[in-house]
Amino acid sequence: MPTYAYEAMDNTGLEVKDVVEANSEQEAQAKIREKGFFVTKIAEKGRATKKDTKKTKTGEAPKKKANKKGKTFTMGGVSGKKLCTFTRQLSTLQDAGLPILRSLRILEGQSKPGALKNALMGVIEDIESGSTLSEAMAKQPKAFDNLYVNMVKAGEAGGALEVILQRLAEFKERAQSLKRKVQGAMIYPAAVITVATLIVGFIMYYIIPKFKKIFEDFGTDLPPITKVLIGTSDAVVNYWYLGPVIPLAVWIMLKIIRKNKTGIFITDWLSLKIPLLGTILRKSIVARTARTLGTLIASGVPILEALAITRDTSGNQIFVKAYDHIIGAIREGESMWIPLKETRTVDDMVVNMVAVGEETGALDNMLYKVADVYDEEVSVLVEALVNLLEPLMVVVLGLIVGFIVIALFMPLIKLLNDLS
Repeated sequence: MPTYAYEAMDNTGLEVKDVVEANSEQEAQAKIREKGFFVTKIAEKGRATKKDTKKTKTGEAPKKKANKKGKTFTMGGVSGKKLCTFTRQLSTLQDAGLPILRSLRILEGQSKPGALKNALMGVIEDIESGSTLSEAMAKQPKAFDNLYVNMVKAGEAGGALEVILQRLAEFKERAQSLKRKVQGAMIYPAAVITVATLIVGFIMYYIIPKFKKIFEDFGTDLPPITKVLIGTSDAVVNYWYLGPVIPLAVWIMLKIIRKNKTGIFITDWLSLKIPLLGTILRKSIVARTARTLGTLIASGVPILEALAITRDTSGNQIFVKAYDHIIGAIREGESMWIPLKETRTVDDMVVNMVAVGEETGALDNMLYKVADVYDEEVSVLVEALVNLLEPLMVVVLGLIVGFIVIALFMPLIKLLNDLS
């Protein structure tokens, strides 16, 4: 009977390395699960793993396979919209009872050339070579992140891949829906601000210098407000290139600051303190992490591993630190809601719902409810921000236009009076 060496995590999150005898890898995984362990890596003992270099009979390492025909050069990863559509389609095909390899080939065949098609080609090739779906997806980080791979791995281990894919599809669709709402709400203010900036820039660069020449030709004494306007116009004419340079310099400076942990922590902390925008960011992170954690727990991923994955997908060091504290407390035997309350990163409502979820054994459902509530709050806050920006932009533009008109007409009126 073959012997399989495996690595797994126990209920406390500690890593376990051992061997088990079984007739097949599936039987070995079943025996390991019976011990209460979550398999992270398994291979038949004595057989070279996929990371080992295989040699031919002549003793030479085989040549790397050439890129599968049809692969194209791409930059960047797979967009959230495409991944969301792919996950829903794969879930539907699995529900219909199609083998996973055939489902992937169907989706790869209908995909347009790009990062997703290349990733699917790589996944199909690895599965044909004997890899599991999660192992093959783990080799395509541009398409499938840590959350995606671990949920698929949990589905394979529990024999419920189609259920996991449905949950993944719902998770991706909700995340994409919230992202579209936020982006859609910000299009109008961004367009107005851009057009207003271009118009004011045009006036400063082309119109004001002509008035300046007229005033100089007539030797008119200029009031202070007009001098300020002409000085601003001269600065725009002489240093127009600073317009694109300053935002670029700020962006580069932020990138440099975020090269070390202290810089990342400070910028993340400051981003949460921005009035209204900080509240939106905080609530959107809570919604995303709650839904991620709920989905992982419902999929059968052990709580400590689920927390670690959620921590890595939070995108903010304040929340990363909070999740580290929660993981450490759970390892020492505490309930999740106690360290969650100590972090002070979420409202008491979230803490109470997590506490109720732990008591009733329905933590995943409670986390889904938290995510739904906060998704709705984010939508309301974004709408409120847009409603606040509209009158604010009108007032600011009115002040700018009024300032320009008054600054130009005061010397013109004086000039007309002198001429009359």
